[in-house]
Amino acid sequence: MTKLSVNINKLATLRNSRGGNMPNLIKSANDIESFGAQGITIHPRPDERHIRYQDAYDLKEVVTTEYNIEGNPIPKFVDMVLAIKPTQVTLVPDAEDAVTSNAGWDTIKHKDFLADVIKTFKENGIRTSIFVDPDVEMVKGAAETGTDRIELYTESFAQEFSKGKEKESIQPFMDAAVMANELGLGINAGHDLNLDNIQFFKSHIPNLLEVSIGHALICESIYLGLENVVNMYLHRLK
Repeated sequence: MTKLSVNINKLATLRNSRGGNMPNLIKSANDIESFGAQGITIHPRPDERHIRYQDAYDLKEVVTTEYNIEGNPIPKFVDMVLAIKPTQVTLVPDAEDAVTSNAGWDTIKHKDFLADVIKTFKENGIRTSIFVDPDVEMVKGAAETGTDRIELYTESFAQEFSKGKEKESIQPFMDAAVMANELGLGINAGHDLNLDNIQFFKSHIPNLLEVSIGHALICESIYLGLENVVNMYLHRLK
């Protein structure tokens, strides 16, 4: 079964919009785990507009499933990850002013940089993943960095799928997944996956280990309830 890691950034956004501690991020993470999710994902950014760096430390004390921290490996981020030692770190090439992640790494251009960062994390027992576009050459480049996994950036799939272009939307991801499997890389995926498209995506990607879903899951939960939505994802991922 593909694991579901719930990204709780949007819960932090809601909390920060009013100050105080509602919703309580710690309780939310515990509840999401109790509903059946197999992981918690956060993506702290330098401006701390949703997840704060202190949240990352606080969550380390309570997350009992897989703990995945995403972000651009600037020095502050690297220091935090090394101090916390989460289950997994996912490297994302975000600009500091990015609204959301909007591209994967150029793993060829940045191979040496990524290899150095990944070596440091792996020496500290932290599983590593690189956010990449569904491009066979970028997957090959990722393998040369020494990473354990890649995370396929799925926005293009979601956009085309919503237009009824299922075959066109999934083919590049299938090709990238086949190459990753040949190279011995684990495969994660995330960005704009939702209840409508997740089952189709999962069924076409061989050996998909984990999906990280936040924005859509929280939006769907407004109408359907958080516990219900978590279990709807788990059902589709079986």
